[in-house]
Amino acid sequence: MEQVIRHPAVLFVLMLILLAIATAIGALVLRQLRPIRSEGRDDFNIIQGATLTLLALLIGFTLSMAVGRYDQRKNLEEEEANAIGTEYLRADLIEGPEADKVKALLVRYLDQRLLYYRTRDREQLGEIATTTAQVQDEMWKVVRGVAREKPNPITALVVAGMNDVINSQGYAEAAWLNRIPVAAWCLMIIIAFFSTLMQGYGARTETSKAFLLFILPVTVSLSLALIADIDSPRGGLIRVAPQNLMSLEASLRR
Repeated sequence: MEQVIRHPAVLFVLMLILLAIATAIGALVLRQLRPIRSEGRDDFNIIQGATLTLLALLIGFTLSMAVGRYDQRKNLEEEEANAIGTEYLRADLIEGPEADKVKALLVRYLDQRLLYYRTRDREQLGEIATTTAQVQDEMWKVVRGVAREKPNPITALVVAGMNDVINSQGYAEAAWLNRIPVAAWCLMIIIAFFSTLMQGYGARTETSKAFLLFILPVTVSLSLALIADIDSPRGGLIRVAPQNLMSLEASLRR
């Protein structure tokens, strides 16, 4: 299930097939086995309306969760760019060749962070994580050595800035791993299945207008695919572009 959610296009196709089958079962099987009598139509409409309302609320609530997580990833990308840029400026406070070394390491570190945001290859993520950890270790050793040699408020400021750089990376990657729970997806899919089943069961559409029955399956499938797209940092079309990191890279190159 988790692998399907990571690919919104695949989720859309599978959901469309599943919900279309549910609608067909309701219209072709249940309606023939147990037709709805006129005296029971009102009760059926109440149940159907409640089911569709619950589905709409779940879709809206889940979409809000996905958008909130997307905004969080954007904000943390901005904070990460600010932390790297601030530490690059604070490196000038260090006397000696260590200043240039810290700046060079920050440029290498920025390149790795840009790769992290841009890549779709999960195997490459392991290489990026290893290189990022190595660069972080080198940067920390340099500022730690400077702080031990010259323990003063200025070097403390540089050390604090490096700490912010490392922390911002951890916060950003934690936000990328924060996804909508699989249990919520399963609940939505189950309710969507029964909603389209009841739509097909209770529809009084003529054979020539049977295509109207599939409007709800298409709409629900598109809605779930949109949620999966927003919630999937790497698998969808809607992604967090590292605009602040790219602007920082351009300014450092200059």
